Amino acid sequence: MKALVTLARLYVTDLDEALPALRELTGQDVRTRFSYGEVELASIGGFLLVAGSEQALAPFRDVQSTVLVDTLDGLQALLAEHGGELLDGPNEVPTGRNATVRHPGGVVLEYVEHTA
Repeated sequence: MKALVTLARLYVTDLDEALPALRELTGQDVRTRFSYGEVELASIGGFLLVAGSEQALAPFRDVQSTVLVDTLDGLQALLAEHGGELLDGPNEVPTGRNATVRHPGGVVLEYVEHTA
């Protein structure tokens, strides 16, 4: 398993309000935008925006960053070698597969293998 890109997570109430400033800041347009349950997500530059009500965002807020990986197949080996706890997944998601892990020291990361 190899990390390809790390995206900083930004939690917002409305994507349409948040995206214009990030378009100007990054000089890029939105790469992906989709709904997942009660939240809406968009990636732009080095950011992953997660939008929704406070109640909808609550289950996502512990995740500090999203790591795009070439495959999730090595995740169990990473955990076996370095410790950590699989909190959720692997799951099928609109962009491929994901899993959420709490690593030693407490950092919580979402790993995503894009297939779509």
